[in-house]
Amino acid sequence: MNNEAYENTQITSMQKYLGNKGLISFIILMNMFVPLSTDLYLPALPKMNSYFGSSSAITNLTLSAFFLFYAIGILFWGPLSDKYGRKPILIFGSIIYIISSISCALSVSIHFLIIARIFQGIGSGGITSVSLAMVKDCFTGKKRESILAITQSFSGLAPMLAPIVGALILKFFNWRGTFWILVLISMVNLLLALLYQETIKDEERYMGTLMGSLSRLLVVAKNKSFFIPLIIFSLNSLPFMGYLALSSYIYVDYFGLSAQAYSYFFAANALLSIFGPIIYVRFLIGFDKKAFAAGCFGIGTLSGILVMTVGRESPILFLVSFMLMSLTGTTLRPFSSNMLLEQQKGDTGSASSLINTLATVFGSIGMFIASLPSGNIVVGLGALITIFSITAIISWVLFIKSSITCIGVKDLDISKIN
Repeated sequence: MNNEAYENTQITSMQKYLGNKGLISFIILMNMFVPLSTDLYLPALPKMNSYFGSSSAITNLTLSAFFLFYAIGILFWGPLSDKYGRKPILIFGSIIYIISSISCALSVSIHFLIIARIFQGIGSGGITSVSLAMVKDCFTGKKRESILAITQSFSGLAPMLAPIVGALILKFFNWRGTFWILVLISMVNLLLALLYQETIKDEERYMGTLMGSLSRLLVVAKNKSFFIPLIIFSLNSLPFMGYLALSSYIYVDYFGLSAQAYSYFFAANALLSIFGPIIYVRFLIGFDKKAFAAGCFGIGTLSGILVMTVGRESPILFLVSFMLMSLTGTTLRPFSSNMLLEQQKGDTGSASSLINTLATVFGSIGMFIASLPSGNIVVGLGALITIFSITAIISWVLFIKSSITCIGVKDLDISKIN
């Protein structure tokens, strides 16, 4: 694969009703579903403990169970979209999400809420697994990297605004109001899904059986050029999702801030993170990819050390310390997403599923580890960041030194891909 082809900026799909700008906006909205589904009600977690009379560990299951079944859902939705098309999966996933969001809002017990969140996660999987596949369907080369950066930057508005909106909702309503907002958003998504025109090409559809389409996951997973770096990049999800699980407890319980003040600190971190993909496309897209990824992991390690030391002294110092990891993590995302898609020819839905699933599974593990009792909640999070950032650096260096090809990083010859 030569550089000219790699830098191809052709848009390969036209949308009669949405238009190309509408399509990009639709993809941005789909990418917002997971942060909206979690961050919107984060300020309410301490109050939900009191409302249901449950412990933090039980209430946090509404987060970890969501992510676990979101990951399971993605694993099935992606391959099915290669067989049946992106649009049917989008519509079906949106309907599941709407029904489960209504169930969340009407929950009478913490256990019913956990079950409703499980189905909400499954519906989210149908929405977000298709969004990444649509980017590869419609854009190529550096244009795809730019579109990934745009969608990931704008989708960063969700974690920035969601906790602020969630805290405002708590001023006028109880925690149920956050789930009614999600019902409205998912209805808009369903309308856009109905207007969306199919982007998968007929020649790229999987024509085999239903079980055969699911088995394509194994075919993609056997591609070492794809799967090994996928594991490495997914390690970033462990400490970041651990932060999501602990953030309200750190700011509200540990530092003694109000729910509203917590939402501002959370939003400040999200605001800076938005600029990560923009920084990559504007300044770093031509940078040596090997050194770029290693540098991001290295800054993540520094962030973990700072969180463990100075971050426990004040909410501002904690914010500044953790911001380093957030910024480098989002800066790395357009490169990692595009690089992984480049490694796999065909089976885009399955590749998209594995990308999202592994990150989510690792994230769920991170939330579980972070929720375990520790002597100091801030130090525990800092240790989580440091350990897995160092693991990512070591793994990346070993991968680069291996004989495994990697298009866009070590080898641009597509004929060498399994």
